[in-house]
Amino acid sequence: MASPIEFFPSRTLTKYLGKMFAVRIVAVLLMLVLILQMLDLLGESSKILAHPGNSEAQIWTYISLRMPQLVARFLPYSVLLATILSLATLNQNSEVIAMKASGLSAHQVLAPLFLVATLVTTTSFVFNERVVTRANATLKAWQAADYGPMPKDSATRNNVFLRDGANVLSAATITGEGKATVMERVTWYRRNATGMIVVEIRSPRATYAAPGWRLEAPVAFDVASAEQRSLPPLVVAREVTPLQLAISNVDADAENVFRLSRSIKALREAGRRTSELEGKWWHKFSGPLSAMLMPLLGAIAGFGLARSGQLLIRSVIGMALGFAYFVIDNAALAMGNFGGYPPMVAAWAPFLLFLLIGETVLIRTEE
Repeated sequence: MASPIEFFPSRTLTKYLGKMFAVRIVAVLLMLVLILQMLDLLGESSKILAHPGNSEAQIWTYISLRMPQLVARFLPYSVLLATILSLATLNQNSEVIAMKASGLSAHQVLAPLFLVATLVTTTSFVFNERVVTRANATLKAWQAADYGPMPKDSATRNNVFLRDGANVLSAATITGEGKATVMERVTWYRRNATGMIVVEIRSPRATYAAPGWRLEAPVAFDVASAEQRSLPPLVVAREVTPLQLAISNVDADAENVFRLSRSIKALREAGRRTSELEGKWWHKFSGPLSAMLMPLLGAIAGFGLARSGQLLIRSVIGMALGFAYFVIDNAALAMGNFGGYPPMVAAWAPFLLFLLIGETVLIRTEE
């Protein structure tokens, strides 16, 4: 029985293939991120500079928050393209033929690539949980403030709407937890028995009054008379609690797996539907693992005779398999959000399906 170490080729060949693959991943990722970041700035820079007092410093702040999102999103694509570039080059230079002639199987040729992809997967998971979630939360809060002063709390929740009996309470941003919760740019809508808005009260800030929420410097607008008047500090929404605010607008992209677990548990205890969040929780694990799948899906570009004239076609097929995975992965998540699939199936089924497809294609190609 072969020992596990025989899964890899020689130490020299492993280093050669792994280094080549890693360099191409970094190069492709930098190219994609820089191009997409420049395109993104074409639309956002004008919005950032439109706020009084913003300058080039705020643009660099936006870049620092937006770039982690781009890296997380396009890292698997970079692994796929790097796989095709690496294997196509090896195939064209007859290096794959030399490796197979020395007795290496297709899986042994791909083993160094899988090793690098495993490191990418681990790094991606840690990067997503430690950096990307915080960048998502801060950027969404900053965008909700129209690129005004940067929110101090990265756990800010945005655009929250809650029912207060027949009335409605909304806030542009919510920071803090429990009794220290603070709402900003608050609007309270008083409605009549038919559901029509009678009075709209706006306030720049609201704090918890136990019970209710105290509006600071409120301004009321009477719909019937179209009159606007200032009011003294006012307590509204006595039925709305800080717990309701905490679970009202859970953003899976802005919470790490531990905090999202607590949010899902709180929503479940409150009788809320959690299938969408559960699917995204599982996808926090299956998503980074897609980097390990890319060498298998792109492997078709590395096997077969380059002089047969089909190298380009094989590379296109490998690219098509990789992009098909991302399409089906997003479709499965969408189906899970609508309740079509159980959350765990929605997150893991595409990965397992394309793992089988990749293995089948690789074995058929090697034969």
